[in-house]
Amino acid sequence: MPKEIVDPWCPMALKRSLSLIDATSVGIGAIIGAGIYVVLGLGIGLAGPSIVASIAISGAVALFSAFSFAELGSAIPKEGGPYAFAYELFSPFYGFIVGCLWLFAQIVSGVAISIGLASYVVLFIPSLPVKVVAVAAAALLTSLNLIGIKQSAAVNNALVLIKVAILCAFIAFGALYVNMENFADFTPNGIYGTLQGAGIIFFAYLGYGRISTLGEEVKNPERNLPLSIMLALGISMAIYILTGTVAAGLMGYQHLAQSGSPLADAASATGSVPLVIAVSVGAIVATTSVLLTNLIGISRVAFAMARKGQLPKSISKVSHKRGVPYVSIVLMGSLLIALTGLLDLRQAASITNVSLLIVHMTVNASAIMLRRKAPQLLKFRAPLFPLIPALGICSCLALALTLGAQAWLAGGAVVLISGAAYLAAKSRGKKPLT
Repeated sequence: MPKEIVDPWCPMALKRSLSLIDATSVGIGAIIGAGIYVVLGLGIGLAGPSIVASIAISGAVALFSAFSFAELGSAIPKEGGPYAFAYELFSPFYGFIVGCLWLFAQIVSGVAISIGLASYVVLFIPSLPVKVVAVAAAALLTSLNLIGIKQSAAVNNALVLIKVAILCAFIAFGALYVNMENFADFTPNGIYGTLQGAGIIFFAYLGYGRISTLGEEVKNPERNLPLSIMLALGISMAIYILTGTVAAGLMGYQHLAQSGSPLADAASATGSVPLVIAVSVGAIVATTSVLLTNLIGISRVAFAMARKGQLPKSISKVSHKRGVPYVSIVLMGSLLIALTGLLDLRQAASITNVSLLIVHMTVNASAIMLRRKAPQLLKFRAPLFPLIPALGICSCLALALTLGAQAWLAGGAVVLISGAAYLAAKSRGKKPLT
């Protein structure tokens, strides 16, 4: 009698493989990367030495929303994060728009990360074109994602240890060479420049929300999801403030503002070649780690949307052997690779920030809605409710308003196109959308 033929690729639930340490490491891996190693230069160009205040302001804004992510992640531990929250607490229509915004923003974010990674690689091999390296990196890490979440997490854990150790070395050694005269003109572009710096440097904090997209792959999610979000953000914020202070103190902001590798340039002010090399290697490791977790996050949101019937069902297929949504990984990786050749760093960072700040506002609104609709689901309770989510909404809006019109147009276009696509599909009788 012939053996039963089993399709090795089929829709299924994902496995709970990630511990608290793994989830926290995914968060740190997603946060510490292109933001501090590359986008820091853009922020310093706007804020000057007051980039230190910009980093703290961005961190506070991120913290307000992190409490909402933590509450929602413990109450609704489902794959998809912000998409799942909006779908469950508002409506399928609202969820679809939030999911599209999140995917768009994270894919564009991946472009910025790829370019940042490539910018540091070409410091070692100047003959390589930046865009070619960026595309190759995205393709390589897409392939790694196909191997399995546990394997990807193990690689990420190692990368996180390396990049945090290098940043700590930069802080400790660089602090000995800080020139306080570099802080003399603390706010060269005024308070608004500091706020603009906060708006652009918010890019550096975006990764903590990625943990919530892995709701079905984290063990004991009611405890580990909120705890890992808060731990990842707290550790990253402390490292960022110290790194920004040392970098601004080592070299004048005018020079760092023009740099594609600001931390390496700041390290050069110490005269230590080994430190410059270590920081450059750290940048490659850090941006690799962020790009890896970026691909994990966007593939899981696309998977969650497909499983709900809001994207083609084939995207929800999961490998029996590897336990990963392989169609989603390949599709999202391909989109990232395609866009890497079209955008520059400033465009990518601004567009990402506006889109994700809008998503973060909806996450805070979802936290308020959760308290009204299903308070019995709460496993983790944020302090000072409803003040914290209200501050999250207002502060996200304030930062978003400091960014350019191009970024707002891109975010608005995604909202309009996704809304029109949903209504068109629904009018044709696509019932899974509802």
